[in-house]
Amino acid sequence: MQKQFTSIVLSILFVFISFTLAQDKSEPDSLKNISLSGISFRSIGPAVTGGRVVAIAVNPFDHSEYYVGSGHGSLWKTTNSGITFNPVFDGQKSYAIGSITYDPTNPNVVWVGTGENNNQNNVIFGDGIYKTEDGGKSWNNMGLKNSDQIGGIVVDPNNSNIVFAAAYGSSRNPGGDRGIFKTTDGGKTWENVLHISEYTGCYEVHMDPRFSNILYATAHQRMRNLYTGVYGGPESGIYRSTDGGTTWEKMKNGLPSDDVGRIGLSISPVNPDVLFAIVEATDKDKGVYRSSDRGVSWTKQSSYMSSYPFYFQKVYCDVNDIDRVYSNDVFIQVTIDGGKTWNNLGDDKKHVDNHVIWIDPDNNKHLLAGCDGGVYETYDQAKSWDFKANLPIAEIYKVTTDNSKPFYNVYIGTQDNNSLGGPSRTINSSGIANQDWYFTNSGDGFQTQVDWKNPNIIYAE
Repeated sequence: MQKQFTSIVLSILFVFISFTLAQDKSEPDSLKNISLSGISFRSIGPAVTGGRVVAIAVNPFDHSEYYVGSGHGSLWKTTNSGITFNPVFDGQKSYAIGSITYDPTNPNVVWVGTGENNNQNNVIFGDGIYKTEDGGKSWNNMGLKNSDQIGGIVVDPNNSNIVFAAAYGSSRNPGGDRGIFKTTDGGKTWENVLHISEYTGCYEVHMDPRFSNILYATAHQRMRNLYTGVYGGPESGIYRSTDGGTTWEKMKNGLPSDDVGRIGLSISPVNPDVLFAIVEATDKDKGVYRSSDRGVSWTKQSSYMSSYPFYFQKVYCDVNDIDRVYSNDVFIQVTIDGGKTWNNLGDDKKHVDNHVIWIDPDNNKHLLAGCDGGVYETYDQAKSWDFKANLPIAEIYKVTTDNSKPFYNVYIGTQDNNSLGGPSRTINSSGIANQDWYFTNSGDGFQTQVDWKNPNIIYAE
């Protein structure tokens, strides 16, 4: 009798489950009738530590206004010298920024290239080039959607409809939008004016400030596979155009020509005939090169190269002193003798791993620096730095929570910015502040686990 009863119950249960599954098949999206309108994302920080900043563009007419581009934390704008920042790109499809450029005649027009401009193991790609005509309130994607990474943009000061973009291309796949692209109609259409090969894209593009028909591009031949990486080749180099991008010539006189990797280039504002380039090449050929004739010939100044060319490899010429040049590196490097010797600029109480520098054209002691730790500012040529502790752009690898009451805590591991913990809520009317976050472990942060019963016991990698 008991066996018969059990059999009946199981039969009824089977019919019920079958009926339920049949109902579910007619409505495959079981959440479509559930409203989530009452749930929204809110920022809990932290901003006590920064994140990887790779691009800064300052309004040429008002230096209190500038944009900050993060390799993983999107685009931010300040109008009060960094006292406050606002995210202005959250509605777009990309959150990795590679380059930012103001229209030199209209600060309401800004161009943004998406996809981080570096070449490390894992690089976040973008979906092309964007343009705003209202100071960042709204954006339009202007194409080059298969560029993956856009490293540089220049706008012709004589004609705002003429824009050049350096498309780095995919780091893992051949082809796509790669090389130098030019538009003459404000971004409606683009022409690939410098295409070298399916494996070689352009890292930077520069325009002579006196003659907009003279352009320089740094090309980089590369490809990364699962276990290997090709960091350079004979197609890498400095290319020059003297006819507005119609034709290009590879500069060879005095430069390495075999296995060449990433190249950073800068035009001296003091005398634009003078160029500096930092070249990744063989141990014999790598180093800093100088040209005094607009790139026709080059002289090697030293064998200095940035510590990690895939991560740094950019140089910046001073606005007053033709022999003073800065280089991105773990610590910012500076030369005062035209590239012959290099020394630490001064990174005391400042985060390491620098990616972008802006030099005030009106005061060369005033610098902005973007690094793995966010944005820093100096007015005394790096004797002291001010950290902008209001940009929550840390690249977070791992997130976990504990069982604290009444408010649980959140623990994170970040790229180059330690492991941290902070509250999910507070009773402070100001909300969660920087001082509510605390460091649990140093260096690159990864996974954290908290004891289930005792939230004071924390394990951090």
